[in-house]
Amino acid sequence: MSQTRPAIPAARVARTDSSASRIRRDGNSPLLAFPVLDKQPGRLGRRLAELRAGHPVWTYVIGILVAFALIASLSIVLGLVLTRVLLHVHGVAGDDERFVGFLAHHRSSRLTEASLIGSIIAGGVVLPIVAGVAAIVACLAKHWRLAGFLLFALAVESGSYRATTLVVHRHRPEVQRLENLPVNASYPSGHTAASVAVYGGIALLLTSRIKHRGAQVAIWVVALLVPLFVALARMYRGMHHPLDVLGGVVVGIAALSALVLVTRAAGSAAK
Repeated sequence: MSQTRPAIPAARVARTDSSASRIRRDGNSPLLAFPVLDKQPGRLGRRLAELRAGHPVWTYVIGILVAFALIASLSIVLGLVLTRVLLHVHGVAGDDERFVGFLAHHRSSRLTEASLIGSIIAGGVVLPIVAGVAAIVACLAKHWRLAGFLLFALAVESGSYRATTLVVHRHRPEVQRLENLPVNASYPSGHTAASVAVYGGIALLLTSRIKHRGAQVAIWVVALLVPLFVALARMYRGMHHPLDVLGGVVVGIAALSALVLVTRAAGSAAK
């Protein structure tokens, strides 16, 4: 004997439609929904979300400040260990210098042009534009946490890099340098760190929405190749050693990871 489903009350339908409209007004439309930012935070994220009575703005601000302090401290400690301990181990400094010398010895006009492109796409013009445009689009949609994700990932990375260069002084490679920058700011590679934070962040957002495995792999391959290209370009131009590049990778990954945690914690506090 078949049973008839009860009719859904009109008031409930109205509430559902109202909720959907409110979601669209708040900027949480499916177009700008990135699951990686909306997951429940872990224990550290939950503790952060409970600070200052769980207010999402305070959660975000405190999270950004703590992330900057921790990442800058980590970068400085690694830089001091490198310059005061590791480089004095037999052969390490020579090997670090030798690879840059090899790249400089094989320079050509085409490779030099390619290295300039690698520097530009991770430089102080392109990446702020990329992060800024993404933030503006998210702000117009009132998706505040998304607006701050790439912007503050870049800001935390950049601030940590600047703080490190004030404390850690390493001379740039002993080759003809193709850029006129302070010679004692070799560690870490800021371009490499920024490319990891921004392009890695874009890949993280995209792959959290795209379910096709092949597309996910393709996106991550590009996201990995771009920082590699940037790193090789910076070494080719005589601006950094391999260990400086490795330090930049650590800063970039740390900044990106911190922003994921802070964004999730702010979302948890808002709920």
